[in-house]
Amino acid sequence: MSRITAIASNTLLELVRQKVFYFMLLFAAIAIGVAFVASGMPFAEQFQVLKDAALGATSIFSFLLVTLATAMILPKEIEDRTLYTVLAKPVSRLEYLLGKLLGVYLLLFVAMLLMSVLFFVALFAREQLVIAATLKDYGPGPDGEAAVAAVKAAAFNWNLVPAILIIFTKSAVCAALTLMLSSFATSWIFTVMISVVIYIIGHVQPIAREAWLAQSGVNPSSVMKLFLGFTSLVFPDFQLFNIVDEIVVGNAVPGWMFGQVFALGLGYVFIYTLVGYIFFSNREL
Repeated sequence: MSRITAIASNTLLELVRQKVFYFMLLFAAIAIGVAFVASGMPFAEQFQVLKDAALGATSIFSFLLVTLATAMILPKEIEDRTLYTVLAKPVSRLEYLLGKLLGVYLLLFVAMLLMSVLFFVALFAREQLVIAATLKDYGPGPDGEAAVAAVKAAAFNWNLVPAILIIFTKSAVCAALTLMLSSFATSWIFTVMISVVIYIIGHVQPIAREAWLAQSGVNPSSVMKLFLGFTSLVFPDFQLFNIVDEIVVGNAVPGWMFGQVFALGLGYVFIYTLVGYIFFSNREL
């Protein structure tokens, strides 16, 4: 475990040196711009638009971050020949892969923590402006207190934290998938392109599967069920992670659904990491 953590810390340090956090400026600009544009809407719509834009930007930026970071790890270390130096020591290839993946997850954690702080700061600032305008309209009496309570209820809810964790889980799956592709690919550009294609297919294939089953109108055979299950395994069902949209509009999401999504993400990470290790252990370096 000490070797894995050492590789992870070195990976995090190398990724930070590449100035991957510059995209935070773009995220902050999006949050501020959306808050400004939504200022003329009713307060409930203001908060919903801000949440939707901020969580959507978090999902996109986290995917791009882990995909680019993970895709460049192995090719860069092979080119710089640092991979051979590490593997020449008493470090197995499994420990090496786990250390690299853990380093990417640490980077993802730091990035999402910063984006979450920016998001909550923007949401809190918008809430304070709406509260000030509400008190100006209703005054400090009971009507004003009731209106302020409604504003606070629309701004913050506990489901925002699980929503951010779901985005983290989804990005963790993308990182494990990209690492698996990178374990046998020779170009980081190829790895990024295939990761993006699988990411798109992962969002589209559940819809296509349901449409095909509805159109056929018959029960699928055992072979077809096996094929559909294999397709869902190769191309992760990212539609299952879209309960974030339900959270944004204020719908109640049961706790068991959060647990199901987290368990599904953990399963995908385990499978992709295992397959990546099989490819990497048989790769000639």
